[in-house]
Amino acid sequence: MNILKINASNFNEVLNSKKPVLLDFYADWCGPCRMVSPLVDEIAEEHPEYLVGKVNVDEQMAIAQKFGVSSIPMLVVRASA
Repeated sequence: MNILKINASNFNEVLNSKKPVLLDFYADWCGPCRMVSPLVDEIAEEHPEYLVGKVNVDEQMAIAQKFGVSSIPMLVVRASA
């Protein structure tokens, strides 16, 4: 399983990815986020052709704002570049 923890230093890797991208916006305190997390992990394990990343909205507020996150959990899918 290869899940990328998204932060400001690796965010350009996500933007420039040749693979389709699935981003999971979450917070550690969020119950529904903890329910969705195993499903995201399963997708990452079963589909190495996707770049799967998780964004902690408490730690990466600027990235969450860039995607217009207003509630969590929020999943975003972006086709390959």
